Amino acid sequence: MKLNVGRTLLLGFGFFGISIVTGINKSYVGPFLGSDFGLKANEVSIVVTLATIITFLIQPMIGSLSDNTRSRLGRRMPFIIIFAPIAALGFALLPTLVQPDLLWGFVVVLLLTTVALALFRTPVIALMPDITPSQFRSQANGLINLMGGIGGILAFAAGAFLYGLNRALPFFAAAVALVLACAIVVWRIKEPKDSDTKAVEARPALIRSLRVVLAAREKSALLLFLAIFAWFVGYNAVETFFTLYGVKMLKLPANNAAFLLSFVALMFVIFAVPSGYLAGRIGRRKTILTGIALLGILLSFVRVLPVELQTSGIMLPVLLALVGIAWSMINVNSLAMVVDVAPQTELGTYTGLYYFFSTAAAVLGPIMAGFLIEALGGDYGVIFVIAPITLLLAFVLMLGVRRGEPTEQVLVTARAE
Repeated sequence: MKLNVGRTLLLGFGFFGISIVTGINKSYVGPFLGSDFGLKANEVSIVVTLATIITFLIQPMIGSLSDNTRSRLGRRMPFIIIFAPIAALGFALLPTLVQPDLLWGFVVVLLLTTVALALFRTPVIALMPDITPSQFRSQANGLINLMGGIGGILAFAAGAFLYGLNRALPFFAAAVALVLACAIVVWRIKEPKDSDTKAVEARPALIRSLRVVLAAREKSALLLFLAIFAWFVGYNAVETFFTLYGVKMLKLPANNAAFLLSFVALMFVIFAVPSGYLAGRIGRRKTILTGIALLGILLSFVRVLPVELQTSGIMLPVLLALVGIAWSMINVNSLAMVVDVAPQTELGTYTGLYYFFSTAAAVLGPIMAGFLIEALGGDYGVIFVIAPITLLLAFVLMLGVRRGEPTEQVLVTARAE
């Protein structure tokens, strides 16, 4: 058995398209709301998390639903075919609604777009453990995150260039990229045949899955999910408000502030695959713990670094590049741990639980950051206090995780055509 690199990279196009849309969304929706519509930081945080709250509720159920779906196209593909074009259409419409009297129209389209994205994201990610044996899942997730990181670079770097030409261009380009990327997945990835022919079994839905995790005598799954929640709270607070931090605190144009995030994405891309292979050598848990410690130290340093040093020279880009390395060590290996804690018949359900906890963090992180920013008189730098605290909590929780390393299993064959 060995990892099918070509097929994994083809599957990675799904995450590539999602990452482009997510990067553009996080870079420019905040400035649209904060600058064009004139909302306060706490109001921005509420708007950007409204759709996330809906996503938080539906994503685990979508994972479970896809586990039980039986169709000629497979379990996961119908969700991609239906909802990817809807998400792309809504995303392309967003910049056309940035007008003073169209705030509610903008918010409604943003909500619908984010929900459509959520409805096919979990099935896309669940395809990885479907077609990859346990011992190669960190490496496979590294390759998939490599593709996602390339999408992030395009979102932050090319998106900044396109934004300078016309503010709508990054959204149009991202919508086209999403459709093309998902079309490649549907065209070239064949789901395992047994997923089409196996009889439908009763599998845990969200509430029952949570009860099983909570009731288990061995608490690795629960501690892992809580750690995922903790580190995503901090990371989402930084990611949501970084562009506004650059605009308000560093006095940079919005596209220049967003471009700084390309350093995170670039190093994430470079280290995504090595992080997976590093976990194969020293273990996923040790790799994640190292990444958590490094990320917390780096973000703390940004907080105490004088603004003059952040806006001149290479200090801030270097720090952000190191952030990308640390984040790759965490993010590449966490999903692999989750699916190896899960029963093999419930990979979609546990993938949904992974997104349940990470999406819950995406709700809490920005809201908490937004209210703290306002409470502290517009101090956007507080995001670099929130993140280290939540990362410290995640580190403590991960110390108690005892499962999630690779296990021996029979390779489920799938072919790319």
